[in-house]
Amino acid sequence: METFTYVLCFAAAVIVPYLLGSINSAIIVTKIKSGEDIRTLGSGNAGLTNTLRTQGKIAALFVLIGDILKGVLSVIIVHLLFRYLLGIDTYSPESGWTWINYLAGIFAVLGHVFPIYYGFKGGKGILVTFAAMLAINWLGGVAPFVVFLIIVAITRYVSLGSIVAAACYPFAVLIFSKMQNDSGAWINFGLAGIIGILLIYMHRENIKRLLNHTEKKLGQRSSEKKEEST
Repeated sequence: METFTYVLCFAAAVIVPYLLGSINSAIIVTKIKSGEDIRTLGSGNAGLTNTLRTQGKIAALFVLIGDILKGVLSVIIVHLLFRYLLGIDTYSPESGWTWINYLAGIFAVLGHVFPIYYGFKGGKGILVTFAAMLAINWLGGVAPFVVFLIIVAITRYVSLGSIVAAACYPFAVLIFSKMQNDSGAWINFGLAGIIGILLIYMHRENIKRLLNHTEKKLGQRSSEKKEEST
């Protein structure tokens, strides 16, 4: 029975976050507001920034709320399953099981990027990652967010801020895990590294546009159909 419970919890740690992550707020909100597919508008990205540019602030607010909720819930649900079914506190650094939360975060992001409900074509996962960061370890999440804000404030490029923050995230996780004497610090670093690499990979087209000086800055609206460069 105990083995079955372990298998059930580990399966849930992968499946539940992935299915929650696959619920794409940008696609749903845009469909309700304009009847169109956000993936055919603007940059073609099914995320917050493209929703803001093509659908406006109110629609973007709903996307913000939806993406934050699914990132946070993915981690909390998995934590509760391990706590009440196995008696393992995945938030306790002494338990050695904090890495389970990062595993849940990975699959929440994978669900957002490759949603099963929408032909495996979703967004870039930055907002979901940030929400999961806060739910896992807010200290490890705040540091990359501050970096993001500084980069965006200086350059006005959301994509550049996202890329730099994604690169910083694994190191922030390692530092704060070590500070908390987390026995799974290096596992956390590795899993956070996977998230960071995935986020940077999903911005590969943005990187090309940044290098070509054709990337849109924050505040530039786009009402056109999907740009050719994407």
